[in-house]
Amino acid sequence: MPIAQFDGALAVVTGAGSGFGRATTLALAERGATVVAADIDLESAERTIVLAAALGAKGTAYQVDVADAAAMESFAEAVRADFRVPDILVNNAGIAVAGPFLDTGLKDWERIVGVNLWGVIHGSRLFGGQMAERVANLPTKPDKPNKGGHIVNIASAAGYTPSRELPAYCTTKAAVVMLSECLRAELASSRIGVTAVCPGFADTNIARNATYVGVGEDEQRQVRERGARALRMRRYPAEKVAERIVDAIAKNKPLVPVNFEGHLLHALSRVSPASLRLIARIPAPLR
Repeated sequence: MPIAQFDGALAVVTGAGSGFGRATTLALAERGATVVAADIDLESAERTIVLAAALGAKGTAYQVDVADAAAMESFAEAVRADFRVPDILVNNAGIAVAGPFLDTGLKDWERIVGVNLWGVIHGSRLFGGQMAERVANLPTKPDKPNKGGHIVNIASAAGYTPSRELPAYCTTKAAVVMLSECLRAELASSRIGVTAVCPGFADTNIARNATYVGVGEDEQRQVRERGARALRMRRYPAEKVAERIVDAIAKNKPLVPVNFEGHLLHALSRVSPASLRLIARIPAPLR
């Protein structure tokens, strides 16, 4: 059963200090949800809560590194103690590592897997476990089924699109897509919906904050600026992605490609995967 009404819901959003996370937090706040904005940058998360308060919503900012298992356990317990079990979880925190596989070091792999995949695992395990426990412990009424909740995992069109320039990023996002499908099957009996959202190019800070392997510091700064400029030119704001996330929660959608390229690449992955393999060989203009 999807959560169709957001008024009075408690929503937890990771990576809520900017981009999709901030936009989604504000979209939920605007619809009456109480919001918990979590980010590794506490000041940015607090700014999101200030903006949510301007919309009339209640909420709190927390500082947490989603890759840190102990920190996430403390965070989940703090949310339950300060508020209650959440109704909505948006695992949004993510980073990008770009460049060839053979140039990607172990530390780069550990960080991107820690944030993009382990962050989703930690959030889903901890908050999803709370949601399932809540359903199991409430008496069932035939005319009013127990409310479960909804988990949104922000993946990417890269999750079904191979690329010679983004092996680490594509790998983690593909894992998030499959994890979401598995969780959806497991948690359905607890009336907990699970959605993987797969945006294409959108105007966020991910390119400016990305790590580009195999290049020097000066060139890396130049590549970051070119990437950020390209995303701005795409003219697809984070707010549009947030609207798709809210719609996916309300309709309990399993997989949501976002914008033109997200839909196109998803269609190609289903009807012509060979074409994607050919596209993957084209060097991206990173240098």
